[in-house]
Amino acid sequence: MKPHDGMYIDGDWRPAAGTETIDVVNPADEQVFATVPAGTAADVDAAVRAARAAFRGWAATPPAERAARIAALRDALAARRDEIAETVTAELGAPLPFSQAVHAGLPIAVAGSYAELAATHPFEERIGNSTVLHEPVGVVGAITPWNYPLHQIVAKVAPALAAGCTVVLKPAEDTPLVAQLFAETVHEAGLPAGVFNLVTGLGPVAGQALAAHEDVDLVSFTGSTAVGRQIAATAGAAVKRVALELGGKSANVILPGADLAKAVGVGVANVMSNTGQTCSAWTRMLVHRDRYEEAVALAATAAAKYVPGERIGPVVNAKQHERVRGYIAKGVEEGARLVAGGTDAPRERGYWVSPTVFADVTPQMTIAQEEIFGPVLSILAYEDEEDALRIANGTVYGLAGAVWAGDEAAAVAFARRMDTGQVDINGGRFNPLAPFGGYKQSGVGRELGPHGLTEYLQTKSLQF
Repeated sequence: MKPHDGMYIDGDWRPAAGTETIDVVNPADEQVFATVPAGTAADVDAAVRAARAAFRGWAATPPAERAARIAALRDALAARRDEIAETVTAELGAPLPFSQAVHAGLPIAVAGSYAELAATHPFEERIGNSTVLHEPVGVVGAITPWNYPLHQIVAKVAPALAAGCTVVLKPAEDTPLVAQLFAETVHEAGLPAGVFNLVTGLGPVAGQALAAHEDVDLVSFTGSTAVGRQIAATAGAAVKRVALELGGKSANVILPGADLAKAVGVGVANVMSNTGQTCSAWTRMLVHRDRYEEAVALAATAAAKYVPGERIGPVVNAKQHERVRGYIAKGVEEGARLVAGGTDAPRERGYWVSPTVFADVTPQMTIAQEEIFGPVLSILAYEDEEDALRIANGTVYGLAGAVWAGDEAAAVAFARRMDTGQVDINGGRFNPLAPFGGYKQSGVGRELGPHGLTEYLQTKSLQF
């Protein structure tokens, strides 16, 4: 797609208020291939004003009509699936087959789910002598990350629209082109002017202005825990609602009796997916000491199959490249055993990191506690189930996880005791209708399905 040199505000593309721009870099070769405007507080203010002006009309639109517009948006996304995949591959570096299946396919499915939910969700109910109304919260400021750029946009915008909210989107500066493409599909779907607005820009400028704007009623943010804290503090000063999907350090617990080869193979694939740039990745593999070395060997063999440039892409930018390599060096420094990968770059140009596996990792090590956001797996040994549970719950995060066992009931029983928002049992399939979100410092609120819709609603009771 040809990049836009303006912002999508009030149903049209308009010039940016400032003259600063953001370079879009292909992480595979470090080449700048596009530029977009760097939005200012003035751009954000114009977008919020447009969203506020459109809010009452959109909120009053019957749910069936909102559902029809979201269905049209889904169809517009589906019609441009190949273009979406190519754009994400250029911006993010993901292999094209992965972009086609996940970066393009998942948002289409999620948009479709909200077209159905908008038409069927009970927006009012009778409780005793009260009618309880579930009304849209108002203007939503959506701030999205670069790792799943279109999915995170749709996971916020689609439920907000279904609820009757209007939206101002500030996408990640590394992946703005797919956000512009999304704005084009919004236009093609015929949403009323001002219902959706897009401002590209830097987080400390446009993102901060959006979070602080007095006419934004809810801020939905996905990103690092550190930035999430800042946004929560900004929103808290104005007593506005926040939905935060933050970091993770998820445990993949392999209990005695599990199919070890399958559990390790799926676990490695999970960590290497999207070059490890997944907040819910199972980056800590927990294996009973009796079969520990067997698991380590299986993981090293599996990781070797992820050849950079074929099954795995680069990380997103130079900063992330140095960050991930720094964590690998820290793991070696703290005494972990490197069994695959390392700090050496597998290619001369581009932000490439070798798929890396560490053994002999202890729960206190930095690589077992902090989110790395790269293709790095830590394998930890445990003595018994109570020890495994202690290790699994022993971080500040609680976003996702997995449990493998020969007996499904035993796996479910263990998963019930994990302090985390989502757990896959014996490789359970991803469910786009299940609530996604975290415990502890992994966030506040839920995305996807009916629980994701209710994040954008507030309640009013009428007694009669």
